[in-house]
Amino acid sequence: MTTDVVIVGASAGGLTVAEGLRRRGFTGSVTLVDADPELPYDRPPLSKQVLDGRWPAERARLRDPDELDSLELDLRLGCPAVSLDAPGHRLTLLDGRVLRYRTLVLATGLVARGLPGQERLAGVHTLRTLTDSELLRAELESARRVVVVGAGVLGCEIAATARGLGREVTVVEPAAQPMERLLGPELGAEVARLHAERGVRLLTSTQVRGLVGEAGRVVGVRTGSGAVLPADVVVVAVGGRPATDWLTGSGLVLDDGVVCDERCRAAEDVYAVGDVARFGAGAGSGAGAGEHGVRLENRTNATDQGLFVAADILGARAAYRPVPYVWSDQFQVRVQVYGTVPEGPSAVRIVQGSLHSRKFVAHVATDGRLVAVVGWNSPGGTRTARALLTSRHPVPHAP
Repeated sequence: MTTDVVIVGASAGGLTVAEGLRRRGFTGSVTLVDADPELPYDRPPLSKQVLDGRWPAERARLRDPDELDSLELDLRLGCPAVSLDAPGHRLTLLDGRVLRYRTLVLATGLVARGLPGQERLAGVHTLRTLTDSELLRAELESARRVVVVGAGVLGCEIAATARGLGREVTVVEPAAQPMERLLGPELGAEVARLHAERGVRLLTSTQVRGLVGEAGRVVGVRTGSGAVLPADVVVVAVGGRPATDWLTGSGLVLDDGVVCDERCRAAEDVYAVGDVARFGAGAGSGAGAGEHGVRLENRTNATDQGLFVAADILGARAAYRPVPYVWSDQFQVRVQVYGTVPEGPSAVRIVQGSLHSRKFVAHVATDGRLVAVVGWNSPGGTRTARALLTSRHPVPHAP
């Protein structure tokens, strides 16, 4: 028996493909596969509302059981895909079953990175799944000292949550500022000030040499200088890698993700969406794809790309050209970023509010061209950001 559409990955991107198909009137068979046994859930609350206990786990679900039933999906949860024969249109699951498909969508996301060469110690956590969040929350209840390794979006959110629970929190980051990769150094410094004012100890420009354990449990983090930071709990938030190991030998091109064209197609009848998809390879993109394509790790892209792929499966023919969008909530502050702040030289100009007021909108420009809009507690001020970034005319950037 051949399934019309098989989707591997039941998080936001994969579920959105299924919903997009049904909304457009698709009545064929759809199978949704995921290694996680939980009903599809959202990931952003895992480092915030679920982690601090404001939300029960059920509230993070993307859809309730009745809504899922209405989609008439064949749900295969808790059973990961282990191999793919793309030319043969065959997907093999861990339990040995082989699914034949007409169209396949890969939405497997990321695997959290750990510290290389580090022994397994109790009290050391990564945060990617609902189970991860629940285990970390249980340990935070009795912990006094928490060390977070990595000051990207996830690390900063975990640090803010742990500090909000009254824990002593230290964040270790090799870059000069937290969230520097997303915001650049000038606006990253605002995140540093926010955390310092709330009592978080920030050790930037600091490498981690390894973990210190006693009797199988972590007791500290050793920095590059040899100093040991005492810790009851350590959270490693150093990013993730695309979950593509199982696709080796599948016939797909893998390069820090599943390589796709500008329609998100990885091969004949195979698409990829979300964190795992490197799209636009060989053809320019609004996200700056270039020859090697671009891979976006954010919630908004997962849903936008899911809707795009659902339309393409049903005959739409267009190029996926998103405007990247990331948001983060920390200490009652919402940071929003449209576009991409470049790693190289750029000019930052506050166009609304001020840094002092802690409510502002900033434009980031390179060579006189607007490349990003950053809002700090200014959702209204960022509403026109997408239109500004897609304009064909350069936005004047006054000194």
